[in-house]
Amino acid sequence: MARRFAFSFWKIMAGVILAAGLVSTVIRFTMGLGSSTNLSDDFPWGLWIGFDVLTGVGLAAGGFTLAAIVYIFNLKRFEPIIRPTILTAFLGYVLVIMGLMFDLGRPLQIWHAIIMWNPRSVMFEVAWCVMLYTTVLALEFAPVVLEKFKLTRTIALLKKISIPLIILGVLLSTLHQSSLGSLYLIVPDKLHGLWYSSLLPVFFYMSAIAAGCGMVIVESTLSSRAFKRGVEVHLLADIARVCVVVLGMYATLKLMDFSGDHKLGLLFQPRMETYFWWAEFLIGVVVPMVMFVQQKVRTSPSGLMTGALFVVVGFILNRMNVTITGMEGWTGATYIPSWMELSVTVSLVTVGFIVFAYAAKYLPLFDHGHGHEAPDEFDIVRDLNTVSRTS
Repeated sequence: MARRFAFSFWKIMAGVILAAGLVSTVIRFTMGLGSSTNLSDDFPWGLWIGFDVLTGVGLAAGGFTLAAIVYIFNLKRFEPIIRPTILTAFLGYVLVIMGLMFDLGRPLQIWHAIIMWNPRSVMFEVAWCVMLYTTVLALEFAPVVLEKFKLTRTIALLKKISIPLIILGVLLSTLHQSSLGSLYLIVPDKLHGLWYSSLLPVFFYMSAIAAGCGMVIVESTLSSRAFKRGVEVHLLADIARVCVVVLGMYATLKLMDFSGDHKLGLLFQPRMETYFWWAEFLIGVVVPMVMFVQQKVRTSPSGLMTGALFVVVGFILNRMNVTITGMEGWTGATYIPSWMELSVTVSLVTVGFIVFAYAAKYLPLFDHGHGHEAPDEFDIVRDLNTVSRTS
């Protein structure tokens, strides 16, 4: 007998969020950006670029990082967490594309980059890399879907080209993760000195790897609790150690850049930008490094989850600071997203949770041979609240 649909707090919340997002979507595509956003000529890029695109792409970096570890460096012990990580990355990129559609003034012309080439444009390179890498992620995840329908011949064919696909994915990710930072190299007089640097592409790439490691830990912890599986602490502890190394390199290079450009004084000026910079640096770099260097934290599921959340929150702060905080001083204006911008962003995140939950319920995403009973579709969201309380 089919299981009846039962209402719960999280299902009602998801319905309200999606309804608000639908209303905002209709207004956005019928009345334009001016009626649905607080964007202006001073602030043409706001929440939808800062969070939906710059942050979304970075948080999906765990896909190419873990794929390289498992298939290129042949560390097969990480295979138990590779499938959900690839799915998270694929959903992340699909949602990034959807978010970009909302921000484009003429969204129906998004296909122009395919035939109207401008190889000197950073945006052109990012567009092609995102399109190609999303395709690569779809092919990487395809065996999970094909396995559900027992299409063994197609799976065998995909396995034969898996290594070239992984290598291509790593190259494409390296290109566009760094190129997102290159977008801001053309505004040296507009972006605040705390964030502007000729090394922005390097900073964007390194911070994306750290954030990807954090997301692997967050996703693995949430899914293991929601689907009543054991947390792969020994694997996530190694991911945390990698995260420490990347964060340490990032912090060292960041401070060296400040010193080389004679900008250390900016770190101590009593102004809003300074406070936001220290918030992102302490939350996203210092605190998780201090936590993850301790073995008792790395061997604790709650410790891993807490440290990873610090990494993710700090990463989000960094991208929002580059997009918004660092630009407010030059414009002399303050940008606050409209409720419609917020509702669209939250709706996209909610869609990601829902699709992941259904994929985990109906596809062999985890140790599918053990017969674990799948939970309610919104248990992942509920466990996020539980973890935040217990951590």
